[in-house]
Amino acid sequence: MPPSLRREQQILERFMWLSIAVSVATIVLKMIATWVTGSVGFLSDAIETVINFVAAVVGLWALKLSAKPADENHNFGHSKAEYFSAQVEGSLILVAAVAIIYTSIDRLLHPQPLEQLGIGLVFSVVAALLNAAAGYALVRAGKHYRSITLEADGKHLLTDVLTTVGVIVGMALVAITGWEILDPIVALLVGANILFTGFKLLRSAILSLLAEVLPDDELGKLNDFLDDFAAENGVMFTSVRTAAFGRERLISLVMQVPGEWTVSYAHAYADEVEAGIADTLGAAETIIHVEPFGYTTRTGPLFSESLTKPR
Repeated sequence: MPPSLRREQQILERFMWLSIAVSVATIVLKMIATWVTGSVGFLSDAIETVINFVAAVVGLWALKLSAKPADENHNFGHSKAEYFSAQVEGSLILVAAVAIIYTSIDRLLHPQPLEQLGIGLVFSVVAALLNAAAGYALVRAGKHYRSITLEADGKHLLTDVLTTVGVIVGMALVAITGWEILDPIVALLVGANILFTGFKLLRSAILSLLAEVLPDDELGKLNDFLDDFAAENGVMFTSVRTAAFGRERLISLVMQVPGEWTVSYAHAYADEVEAGIADTLGAAETIIHVEPFGYTTRTGPLFSESLTKPR
């Protein structure tokens, strides 16, 4: 692995360790809040944080696996392992949502008094601040380094912050009004929100496994580079296809060149295109098919309309 990629990998793994540490701290804080208050709302918040911890551990494993170089069984590397991490996290979120909704319905049917809400609120506020700081850092790093694992984990932490804020508001209303039924109602709303978050995360991971095209901003940079190169060097690019695999980028295209160019001359231009695309996108695997102007494809063998088919 090149030194620059090794440094990037170390940075990504440190962010995942940050997520793990924050998850452990917030689990402790939220379980204390649950214990002193007996609130199912605080319990639902704590359950989601346990999911955060498990997801962060899986994410760290996926990052390490995705960094492994290509081998005989995986010619294009292991970068898709990050999507596995996102699928695991989405699935765990769905499980947590079901558990929270079940617990909330049980508490609606069997109400229990709440105690020491003030202390519980203090612990939850501290936990929310920790999650907000870590979540923002992970999302920002995930976008910068094109890591779906970091971005998914960061968004999960930020969702947890919204969950905690909802629980805090609900508990504050219980303390003010004395309506203890608000506790399971808030927990139900939290469960529904988590359910929606898990669905979105799973959907995103599954679509990514289907090799979606590059994001719009990267496609724009790629097209600008190809247009400029074509105008400056008298070539034409067609059949441009792209795919994103975690942090990896795969580009396939046809470069049409004047028919009188030698193979060596056209190959030199193809090398320039590969290097230029890699610089433009920050790294990419580019496959270029070179053909003369006017070369077309028909059903069966490839042939040029300007040339006779070989016999």
